[in-house]
Amino acid sequence: QVHLVESGGGLVQAGGSLRLSCEVSGRTFSRYVMGWFRQAPGKEREFVASLNWNGRVARYADSVRGRFTISRDNAANMLYLQMGSLKPEDSAVYYCKIDGQPWGIYISETRGDWGQGTQVTVSA
Repeated sequence: QVHLVESGGGLVQAGGSLRLSCEVSGRTFSRYVMGWFRQAPGKEREFVASLNWNGRVARYADSVRGRFTISRDNAANMLYLQMGSLKPEDSAVYYCKIDGQPWGIYISETRGDWGQGTQVTVSA
């Protein structure tokens, strides 16, 4: 059974930085597209970034492009999200996701598994 554990969330001032981590177990991590999503109170969960299995194809939401960087360490089964120039509107619970099928390029929002989430709060 796959297991995803996020960490690194917290409270930061606007303009600051945070690095989120996601540790994956129970699946051959290096074969799967990985992604980050977020959900703010009263809003639907939204895509933030994804990275294909070999780390060569990254996608970002328009709202974070140029400020966030997704990366992965296949040897350590770890996914990261480096967040910079944070804004109050980036405040949300951030979720790590592993796709349900191997060797993909883009992450699916309907198949795969989710972590429990980590809270990011950006103060003005």
